[in-house]
Amino acid sequence: MFEGQPKGLFALALANTGERFGYYTMLAVFALFLRANYGLSPALAGTIYSAFLMFVYFFPLFGGMLADKFGFGKMVTTGIIIMFAGYLLLSVPLGGDTFALVVMLAALLLIGFGTGLFKGNLQVMVGDLYNDPQYKYKRDAGFSIFYMAINVGALFAPTAAIKVKEYAETTLGYSSNDAYHFSFAVACASLILSIAIYCIFRSTFRHAEGGTKKTARVADTAVEELSKEETKQRIVALCLVYAVVIFFWMAFHQNGLSLTYFADEFTANSASGLQAMCFDVWNLVAVIFIVYGLFSAFHSNTGKGRLTSLVVIALAVCFLCLQYDSETIVKVSAPIFQQFNPFYVVALTPVSMAIFGVLATKGKEPSAPRKIAYGMIVAAIAYALMAFGSLGLPMPQTEMGADGNPVAVHVADVTPNLLITVYLVLTFGELLLSPMGISFVSKVAPPKYKGMMMGGWFVATAIGNQLVVVGGLLWGAVPLWLCWSVFLAVCLLAAVFMFVMMKRLEKVC
Repeated sequence: MFEGQPKGLFALALANTGERFGYYTMLAVFALFLRANYGLSPALAGTIYSAFLMFVYFFPLFGGMLADKFGFGKMVTTGIIIMFAGYLLLSVPLGGDTFALVVMLAALLLIGFGTGLFKGNLQVMVGDLYNDPQYKYKRDAGFSIFYMAINVGALFAPTAAIKVKEYAETTLGYSSNDAYHFSFAVACASLILSIAIYCIFRSTFRHAEGGTKKTARVADTAVEELSKEETKQRIVALCLVYAVVIFFWMAFHQNGLSLTYFADEFTANSASGLQAMCFDVWNLVAVIFIVYGLFSAFHSNTGKGRLTSLVVIALAVCFLCLQYDSETIVKVSAPIFQQFNPFYVVALTPVSMAIFGVLATKGKEPSAPRKIAYGMIVAAIAYALMAFGSLGLPMPQTEMGADGNPVAVHVADVTPNLLITVYLVLTFGELLLSPMGISFVSKVAPPKYKGMMMGGWFVATAIGNQLVVVGGLLWGAVPLWLCWSVFLAVCLLAAVFMFVMMKRLEKVC
């Protein structure tokens, strides 16, 4: 899985892991923070939440344009500095008045713009590592590893957000609302780690940073190999993919909005036995070690390697056995459900790579566009499960709190297994769509417009993220099953469109 990859991949992946850990720590509690600290309605909190996600993924378009001119490396380092300023501003507890709201919005703007300079350009650099002929056929696998590294950071983020907030409340004595800011401060520390990794291992990917005359001449030569018609075909194909992924992200990023509302108001807030073990991130890490140990034991070429893998598996199993207590009851906080998606990504990436590897040896591996279409169908299945599981549930309810702000009421105790399963299915869809989509863009984009085309991928994501607000608008306005059915329908329609356009898309692969 990791063999034969360029060294720069691991350095860039780790740098991205640090940044994503901070981002997802902040995002895990952000929607709940907006409602608690400013007394916003679900719809208005959803509007701000979705607008922030939109800017985070819209600014990479401009970041890509700047990188095409000044170099990817310069934009990445500049982006980290700007993001740090935004997270630092967001970390300051200022209360819940109008001034505090304005400062918070300014912080979000800085974070969005900094991410725009960092995120897309880092991924272009990853793609350029595979321009070397010896790595040509490892591009999809490389992006799967890169995507997995992102989710290592995201896996620990919800736990970090909750634990830091609880520490600020119980140990430092901060109010519940002010304690949220300590979760946001985690992002500042993670960015320091990210830039340190980037600088220390820069020599392994410096050739992919761009911004030199030599790089420009290489790019010019590559552009000359494409005719105007070929360039047009590639751009059109990319735009068709962009149009489809809009609806995936609209549905997928409900994990931080309507699915979090569902966890907060309709899902049981305690668990016991085996179910309780699912909410301890270290138990999930042990499962990951078991999965990777099994793959290592199976693929190892030496007895020593297989023995080491079996020892790792045995230690992980022993750890889980010691953790089990049938009588222990744990509190389940709504943000903690967001750890399951990155857990599944990390655990299932080698499984998906193995499956596609076997299919590739038989000449039956689906093309990237076909994988994306399958991903949309899988996402639709996830929301079909949510719709079925929500049948008969009452409408969301609110009541006035002691401070005069509306407070969401917990009205049902649906088993946590519903959301745990839905996140599993959504992750299957994500693994089919997101890393493959990024790989497709890096491979198909005309060399002269690589930065801009990767930015286009993020613009599509941005539009989808803006449409996340639909979940907030539907929350409390229609029955829950109908809310989820909307996302089911758009995913299915997008999949149908993808299959209709398949010949045109596969022509440029």
